[in-house]
Amino acid sequence: MSDKLVTLAIRTYERAQMIKAVLEENGIETTIHNLNLEHPEMAVGVRVRIKEKDLPRALAIVEKIEKEWETENEGDKKEKKQILIPIDFSDQVAKSIDFGFYFAAKHKAEVVFLYVYYTPMFTISSNNDVSTYSISDGELLRRIITSANADVENMTNLIKRRIQAGELPKVPFSFELKEGVPEDQILDYCKKHEPTLVVMGTRGKKVSKTNELIGSVTAEVIDSCPVPVFALPIETPYDSPEDIKRVAFLTKFDQKDLIAIDSIISLFCCEKLEMHFIHVAEKNEKWDEIMLSGIKTYFHEHYPQLSTKYEMIDGDLDKVKLLDDYLTKQKIDLLSFNARRRNLFARLFNPGLAYKMVLHTDTPLFVTHV
Repeated sequence: MSDKLVTLAIRTYERAQMIKAVLEENGIETTIHNLNLEHPEMAVGVRVRIKEKDLPRALAIVEKIEKEWETENEGDKKEKKQILIPIDFSDQVAKSIDFGFYFAAKHKAEVVFLYVYYTPMFTISSNNDVSTYSISDGELLRRIITSANADVENMTNLIKRRIQAGELPKVPFSFELKEGVPEDQILDYCKKHEPTLVVMGTRGKKVSKTNELIGSVTAEVIDSCPVPVFALPIETPYDSPEDIKRVAFLTKFDQKDLIAIDSIISLFCCEKLEMHFIHVAEKNEKWDEIMLSGIKTYFHEHYPQLSTKYEMIDGDLDKVKLLDDYLTKQKIDLLSFNARRRNLFARLFNPGLAYKMVLHTDTPLFVTHV
């Protein structure tokens, strides 16, 4: 039994050689059969054979290494990075394109534009008669899709011209058209494809700043998105992330803040990036000041190129107004914080800070959910 050879696995020549190397490192004598001696790499069914006595141990080793290879392959699939830009073909899209393509070039990613259109089932009849429509559902849907495809074609041509003119970096891009509710489709896409970043405007085509009851798709996405979101207000004066020099980070003294801040630095790092650490406290605690000072010291040691400041804000007052006043006074280019994903009930009856800031500030936001 000890000298009898058994087939452990049938693999490609390359994989069989890798298995053979690992087994022999573990003291298991291994041979490979059914080779085309002249061109072994052309063999399809290569047999990895071992002594029967070594079978139990060899099976355990092969199972382990193949699980590791499978994990590596899954990682390779995720290496295809994406920058997601939800669009509604409004004027704000141009700014999102500039920033999205910049990030894509920096991270060697592709840009994916996501356009979500409403179907007739989401349309309310203007004459309050739900049983009749001025045009058929099918005809309305056809018009919506035709219009969307025409907009996609126009935008594709525009982007290609800008790339040829050197106005945008040369990165691959594509379009995804979905039907449904925009925030739901954006979140669903992020959960399935895990883009590196979502870049979007803070107001849609038909949402004015004075009509806050309608809400903001961006605010809904920020509250629940599993990936970082970069939100650009329509009034932003910046043309590129390179224009962002002063970043304010709202800290809760959580270890996860360090991960979020590292994401900011990797995305927006420039030679003279200035970080302002802000903590909102319900009451002035000496310990909070010590923690803020410690954060400043930590980043001075680990990121010596950064200029750091810190500030305490009284949480008993209007946080949004105080934050907005601070951002204006300090000429902050970007506000960032790590937000917790909240359930629907909490978002409806107690809107989070991200939601409020989207609706009440003209400062770009970078929000993570670490």
